[in-house]
Amino acid sequence: MEANIDKPIVFVGGKGGVGKSTTAASLACRAAGEGKKTLLVSTDPAHNLGDIFGRKIGGEIVEVADRLSVLEVDSAVETDRYIKGVKDNLSGLVKSSLVEEVNRQMDLAKASPGAEEAALFDRIVTIIIEEQAHFERIIFDTAPTGHTVRLLTLPELMGVWMDGMLEKRRKTNKNYSQLLNDGEPVEDPIFEVLSERRNKFDQARKILLDNAVTGFVFVLNPEKLAIEETKKAISQLERFDIDIDSLVVNKVLPKNADGEFLARRKQIEKPYINEIKQSFMDKHIHYVPFFTEDITTFSQLKKYGKFLEGSNIFMEL
Repeated sequence: MEANIDKPIVFVGGKGGVGKSTTAASLACRAAGEGKKTLLVSTDPAHNLGDIFGRKIGGEIVEVADRLSVLEVDSAVETDRYIKGVKDNLSGLVKSSLVEEVNRQMDLAKASPGAEEAALFDRIVTIIIEEQAHFERIIFDTAPTGHTVRLLTLPELMGVWMDGMLEKRRKTNKNYSQLLNDGEPVEDPIFEVLSERRNKFDQARKILLDNAVTGFVFVLNPEKLAIEETKKAISQLERFDIDIDSLVVNKVLPKNADGEFLARRKQIEKPYINEIKQSFMDKHIHYVPFFTEDITTFSQLKKYGKFLEGSNIFMEL
């Protein structure tokens, strides 16, 4: 089976500042260069893709090169859109006298834990479902690790919660039907809305767990905190059956690093490289050197992408 880095749908994650956006952009450029129509999507609040491609990118898909399109998803905009959709659904299901109170409660819920992740995930699933027919590759540049872990485990957690809600509605409807003594099923638009949401989460989970379609790549630097955060994230995601089989170790110092300072840093880096090799022996590992310049042009992205073609072999770069 091909490595996660080359799947039709790829999520690129990792600690803030390790090079997620550069890696995602490089993968997208490589795919487009191979003739595959590619969509690169940023869900990272930092939105670095505009800086990388040297142009303004927003909430609408924009083509930045042949076969390569980019989209930035704004979490605040998506949360507002998500809450509005819930309000619209509920407004037709409750008494008119309760609509104002329902709207007030939904406005309060907008700031609650998990609301942003739910809105973002809803948008991500919609993008995948709607754009798969138009693009051969969809690559997501995600937010820093903790946010991404919460996002990717959402279908499982929300699925359990929705199952509980649906079961309560079933019992309520059954009791109401018995009370009427007619045995006829009760029309329940709330149950229908919940069922629709549950089906969407089921669809999302199937996409995430389909190893033939979806891959997850983590980017890290050869540093203690990045290694520990990557270990923790992989462990958490694997508990939800999400397989991370590819890592990108970015900003590896070259062997000919000049000067006492860089030579010292190279010595500090060596045990971290060894730890990465030992800790992630079952992963495809791609080593990328620390470049002398910022990666901001297509030629530089292609150069970066060359280091994503091989794996599991560490050479003195």
